[in-house]
Amino acid sequence: MVDWSRQITLDDVVVGAEIPEIFMPITLQRLVMEAGSNRDLSLIHHDREVAQSTGATDAYMNTFFIIGLFERMLREWMGTRGRLKKIGSLQMKSFNVVGDVVYCRGKVTGKQDDGTVSLDIWMENEERVTVTAVAEVVLPS
Repeated sequence: MVDWSRQITLDDVVVGAEIPEIFMPITLQRLVMEAGSNRDLSLIHHDREVAQSTGATDAYMNTFFIIGLFERMLREWMGTRGRLKKIGSLQMKSFNVVGDVVYCRGKVTGKQDDGTVSLDIWMENEERVTVTAVAEVVLPS
């Protein structure tokens, strides 16, 4: 359970520090619910045979699901007074498929006096890093 009364400030941030991870087991039900909610009805996200024809072992997460998990991790870390400025430079390196447990992780790479904090963020399963990206948030002083 997230403690939303906790607020991180720019003074709390240390360059090089990792932020708390989040994780989620990927199930077919989750893929269907997420794909339906953003109207991404491509069969690769809920039909094993179609997904396998693209080289995956099973149905796999779509981009919005990945970005949503990154956003959740960042918001839980930065608190309600933090502002998400950017998630970008997304690179999908391998599929996140049904049966995987994905872990979202991040590391602070910089901070500026205006409150901007830069981070490298990534997603991995039990075997490898599957997605990398960068993020910027703005924290209160």
